[in-house]
Amino acid sequence: MDVLSDILKVVRLDGALFFNGEFSAPWCLSSRRSNDIAHYLSPKAGHLILYHFLTEGHAYVRLADGSREQLTAGDIVVFPHGDAHFLGNGWPEKPVDSFKTFAKNLTEGLRLARFGGGGELTRFVCGYMACEPRLSEIFLAGLPPILKVHIGKEPSGQWIENSIRFSVGDTDGSNGGSALVHAKLSEVLFVETLRRYISSLPADQIGWLAGARDPIIGHALALLHKEPARDWTIPTLAKSVGVSRTRLADRFRHFLGQSPMAYLAQWRLKLGAEILQSTDDSVAQVAEAVGYGSEASFNRAFKREFQCPPAQFRRQHKRT
Repeated sequence: MDVLSDILKVVRLDGALFFNGEFSAPWCLSSRRSNDIAHYLSPKAGHLILYHFLTEGHAYVRLADGSREQLTAGDIVVFPHGDAHFLGNGWPEKPVDSFKTFAKNLTEGLRLARFGGGGELTRFVCGYMACEPRLSEIFLAGLPPILKVHIGKEPSGQWIENSIRFSVGDTDGSNGGSALVHAKLSEVLFVETLRRYISSLPADQIGWLAGARDPIIGHALALLHKEPARDWTIPTLAKSVGVSRTRLADRFRHFLGQSPMAYLAQWRLKLGAEILQSTDDSVAQVAEAVGYGSEASFNRAFKREFQCPPAQFRRQHKRT
């Protein structure tokens, strides 16, 4: 059972490829925190995840604290928490603000942008994923500030790279549906990166992503996310997974640091908050949809978690 797919459906990923660069060394781009540039790319985004995918040449990426990764063709580098960063190749390093310098290019789709000092060529595309912050924090919290994965060697990665190369070739958007294609490619690239990262985690890793990979906990998480409103108990969940109650509870706490029922309670409230923001369903309907037996019990739990009752939360956070 694919719990990652279930989660990603709920967080409503929305993305795009937005920049196609051919830069010659030396060059260096400075990118601000994603929250500071969201208005350029996706003004209504709750949380914006930027990434860069190298299709040719070399580059480096570094954070303000000095954390640094070397990149080669086939590497994708993702910034799950929206950190400001530098992307470049060669010396001297003279950063230019990416969104000021290339603001015009952002209105031209994926038309090739050239820049740099005339040395070694690096070709890359940039993309983003927008997602709901409360729901996505479940899997984002376990990711490092810089996430680098090489996807160029395996068939799925080669397919993605070839598809992106073909897609950016349609620079004028003359082929109908190009925006939709770019959005889907962005989503596929991000999901493939997460899949590769999860598969590369060491055997003793803990956290949500490691738990999702574990056969027992991954199965349990998939069931909870598939039917969050079901009247789950430790015995019914253990029986569905096919293990003892003790083994399930111990293993769940090992990976996630809490019991299955505590995890489910938190997830239900996050879902409830999302429904309040995105629909006109009554509070009673929301309570029922996320597994609460009464509106009153939902109100109490919601107020404990969000420091205000559901009706007030909706007034303050309703999406238009």
